[in-house]
Amino acid sequence: MNKMKFSLGIWDKLNPQAQKKLKRIRRPLWFGTLWNINPLSTAWGKDRGSPVDRYYIERFLQTYSDDIHGKVLEVGTPAYTDRFGENVAQSDVLDSNRANPKATILADLESTINVASNEFDCLIFTQVLQFIYNLQSCIQELHRVLKPGGTLLVTVPCISKVDPGYGNNKDFWRFTDSSCKLLFEHVFGSHQVNVHCYGNVLSSIAFLTGAAREELSEKQLDFCDPSFQLLIAVRAVKQ
Repeated sequence: MNKMKFSLGIWDKLNPQAQKKLKRIRRPLWFGTLWNINPLSTAWGKDRGSPVDRYYIERFLQTYSDDIHGKVLEVGTPAYTDRFGENVAQSDVLDSNRANPKATILADLESTINVASNEFDCLIFTQVLQFIYNLQSCIQELHRVLKPGGTLLVTVPCISKVDPGYGNNKDFWRFTDSSCKLLFEHVFGSHQVNVHCYGNVLSSIAFLTGAAREELSEKQLDFCDPSFQLLIAVRAVKQ
């Protein structure tokens, strides 16, 4: 079955969720997945449902939703601020792309952010730092713009394909819980950093092959195997 066999444009009449479900039925996760050199999806599973790593990102942000308050800065879009924030007084969006209509602060994280020190109560940086070559300077800059007592919420990949939007020119890093601990403790202090790892061999395989989160059960997703870290999340508080 494929969409070319649908007559009278039936495929185009299906809503996006129905199309994603049909793609999962047409090519299920376990039917020859490990014996195929082509992934199920080249779009992180977005065309089949929601990406596996987003399950872990949202779980982390839900855990620390109390930190998302006051003056909040997020990268690219305010989606997580809007979804998880509580008592948000001001929501700002950081981006280097001037074409982003949601951006309120234009800056490249490879350089200084053009805002005053001690400015924000919370920074949300999900899946961003792998594209920053000078990591230590970037983390120091994020520390600078946080208010004393403010919180930085970060997620980074441990296992992931190369992002086609950046390719080999800009997708620099993959992380472990150990590397994140050292990176952030160097700037924030050893008692100010909490590091979480998420994933297991099953969820990692599913993510790499482009399966959707909906194709795994919560039990399969929630099991954590530190030997197969898919995603690392960091909560760092400025003293």
